[in-house]
Amino acid sequence: MASLRSSLAAIEVMMMIMAAAMAGICSAGDPFVYFDWNVAYIKASPLGVEQQVISINGQFPGPLVNVTTNWNVAVNVLNSLDEPLLITWDGVQQRKNSWQDGVMGTNCPIPVKDQIGSFFYFPSIGLQRAAGGFGGFTANNRPIISVPFDTPHGDITLFIGDWFNKNHTDLRKELDQGKALGVPNGVLMNGKGPYRYNTTIVPADIVHETINVQPGKTYRFRVHNVGMFTCLNFRVHSHNLLLTETEGSYTVQQNYTNLDIFVGQSYSFLITMDQNASSDYYIVASARFVNGSKWDRVVGVAILHYSNSKGKASGPLPDPPNDVYDKTYSMNQARSIRWNVSASGARPNPQGSFRYGSINVTQVYVLKNQLPMLIDGKRRATLNGISYSSPETPLRLADQYDKKGVYKLNFPTKSDGGSPKIATSIINGTYRGFMEIVFQNNDTRVQSYHLDGYAFFVVGMDYGDWTDNSRGTYNKWDGVARSTIQVYPGAWTAVMVSLDNVGIWNLRSEDLDSWYLGQETYISVVNPESTNKTEQPVPDNALYCGLLKDMQKQQSPHGQGLNSSSTLASRSGMMLALMFVAALLMFLLLKKHYTMFFFVVTPDIISKFAFSYFCVWEIQQLEWGVLTLINKAPIDDLRTQVIKSNNANRGVMNFSHENFGMERPVPLSNGNNFISSTNIRRLIQILNYLYYTSYNTKHKTLFDYALNVNTLLYSFNTSPWTS
Repeated sequence: MASLRSSLAAIEVMMMIMAAAMAGICSAGDPFVYFDWNVAYIKASPLGVEQQVISINGQFPGPLVNVTTNWNVAVNVLNSLDEPLLITWDGVQQRKNSWQDGVMGTNCPIPVKDQIGSFFYFPSIGLQRAAGGFGGFTANNRPIISVPFDTPHGDITLFIGDWFNKNHTDLRKELDQGKALGVPNGVLMNGKGPYRYNTTIVPADIVHETINVQPGKTYRFRVHNVGMFTCLNFRVHSHNLLLTETEGSYTVQQNYTNLDIFVGQSYSFLITMDQNASSDYYIVASARFVNGSKWDRVVGVAILHYSNSKGKASGPLPDPPNDVYDKTYSMNQARSIRWNVSASGARPNPQGSFRYGSINVTQVYVLKNQLPMLIDGKRRATLNGISYSSPETPLRLADQYDKKGVYKLNFPTKSDGGSPKIATSIINGTYRGFMEIVFQNNDTRVQSYHLDGYAFFVVGMDYGDWTDNSRGTYNKWDGVARSTIQVYPGAWTAVMVSLDNVGIWNLRSEDLDSWYLGQETYISVVNPESTNKTEQPVPDNALYCGLLKDMQKQQSPHGQGLNSSSTLASRSGMMLALMFVAALLMFLLLKKHYTMFFFVVTPDIISKFAFSYFCVWEIQQLEWGVLTLINKAPIDDLRTQVIKSNNANRGVMNFSHENFGMERPVPLSNGNNFISSTNIRRLIQILNYLYYTSYNTKHKTLFDYALNVNTLLYSFNTSPWTS
């Protein structure tokens, strides 16, 4: 035992030396993670009719971006479509960086600064979201920040949205011809059609989504409405939905039997599998605020399957809200969603420490929409009588290079009742001001509105016309902070926003047809002092067009394949050499005590795996490093099994005893920014996890070297490594 203690002590000293050697490499800034995406058309038949959809790396919906706050995400996009493409990041605040917002035509590293929560991305121009191209964007808490609920057993992303069988180009032509789009053909869940709950409504041979769960466990469901324009009521048969988060804000936790989710909105629910599993259960998303038998088909149905389920789901779907004669039901439900002022978000301080209700308002904009109308012979949608026209030159680039006349800073603070017009008119926001925005919906259908670059506080909503007296009903304490809000027909919704993020930010209808027809504007927020502290410089790979097209540099596409890589950055050959030598020394030191433990000293593993665990930033990201490693391995079935079994749990990596030979969940690092014996032990546990996975899948050659530490793993409470 003395010999073992001395060897282990030597290893820990060596790890300290390695950490010190890497400090200069790793501590210079927050980590980067890189993705290569190929956006291309594929054929799919989600509702039984073959059509063209937009995929990312052959996936529809696209891949999940699962990162931690303060990481930098670099997405290298190859546009393989036959038309221009932009991708926007719904709800992700591009701090100091509107260059990368995806409505301005840039594609650069995306900082996720001081933000946590459930978001999604999608193509932002030409009605392309109607063909797909969307995916999840999850920003996780750092481990030093507590989460206001226990770590769930699994984390499930679910996309819901209305869907047309027509290609998006055909839908675009109909709008250009002045036609309304009519009733969608159905609702998709994760890109799949409905379970055949009704043989009359649902055709045969439709592929549906199935969510597999374990009885007694609690799962986090991140639900995003990525559809065209239909509000969907979400519910799970016989299960309560415990609301915990929406668009980056933790909410007061309360149970719902169903919740209306409007276009562009995202919610997180904790759902406990507490039923007897006499059969599978329906997961339903059905159209709201609609009339007519044609809308009966606009229902999405997935299956919740317990591992001990005794049969298939059957019978009628769970009822939607019965509020045909009660227009206040949904609004009261929306009002009940409150900010958890005592919970911490991305920072240690409680969310409620930002007392928005005590800040003086410096600007007020009342934005009124109207039914679509003819302007200059074209069917258009408006805000305050203006239908936005996108210029060929991006607004922020026009500012940067002093190109005059591209737009006007004259968007009216309220509707003046004049003749509607098409114009490039935007809002002149005051840097560090506090803006009140009132959305007045004079349309006959519900609308939802989104602001890029910010989260605004939802302070009030009601039916009728907004007046100054309406401020007496405002919630000035725990109105939830989010980026997308609904406005009911014949009603208003008021939000407040602190303009602390320099740039030009899109304010739009999230309903795709209204957005396409011009119901949007921008808010310009300029720091009068010229400094890189409040706005980052123009990215090196910014795209130039319009008046600046001569500045465009030649680009080199990253490849034509459908596959993507996602890696944490490796920094230098020096670090690689150090890690290789250190790993070899560890192998030699431990070899005399153990005979089977897997450890890897190949350059590929050292650069992507060991580096990820021993950099002083984010030591807790063992799970991400494991998935990064697996994604680079040429073993498809192993990769699939690991990703499915791991299920992206946060805070705890669930090591299944029956699958992976572990006896207990293993907590991740507590965030210490030094190399401790505890972190070494956890690294070995992760490697042991990979050993059992490769063993069970018959891929024993995943690693080249092995040592046995099973005894140590099962007795780590008394291990000499516990320090």
